[in-house]
Amino acid sequence: YDPNAALSVEEGIRFGQAIEDLRNDFLEDPTWGINGMRRVRSMVRIPLATNTVVVNFEQLAANILDPAIDVILLDTTFWGGIRPCIKAAGVCETFQYGIAVHSSGELGIQLATMLHLGAVVPNLAFSADAHYHHLTDDIIVGGPMRYENGAIRVPNSPGLGVQLDREKLRQYSELYRELGGYTYDRDPGRPDWFALVPNERWADPSVSLSPKLQ
Repeated sequence: YDPNAALSVEEGIRFGQAIEDLRNDFLEDPTWGINGMRRVRSMVRIPLATNTVVVNFEQLAANILDPAIDVILLDTTFWGGIRPCIKAAGVCETFQYGIAVHSSGELGIQLATMLHLGAVVPNLAFSADAHYHHLTDDIIVGGPMRYENGAIRVPNSPGLGVQLDREKLRQYSELYRELGGYTYDRDPGRPDWFALVPNERWADPSVSLSPKLQ
């Protein structure tokens, strides 16, 4: 489960304790900030995971010296590519921290990097995350990669194994210019309001202020 750091520390503790008997792999980012995560961790018996407060080597070192996170969610966007993620996985293996492959809502090119990452790190103990099934199309040649029994094959063509479809890129660039940016982290009911810390009111297609797809 991932509250996206929207809970207070106290809410995170109560929630974590309430689901301790469920067989969750981990509880992802129940609250904001590494100290808040440390406080939650001290009070619950579920491993905590993050893709927000340990996303570089300085933060990873700090977490090793004073643990707040049990499972580091590696993402080629946040960590800066495949190679830094592999290096981070090695550090986590040395100090016996769990790792998992995170999803940031990627298209096929980044998904290919994540698939290659998951295929080569030896200490991947959890199923890889993916939001890819939410997509209706992609900007790679051949269209979206396909799931087979809940998994996607690692591309085996040269390079990342995928090729940019420039016509699709042109098509969706025009759509972006027409509709504007994706409002995932905005509340369309409050269009002039910006959260300083994460909140639980995400973009809702049923709200009239949301852009309409034709």
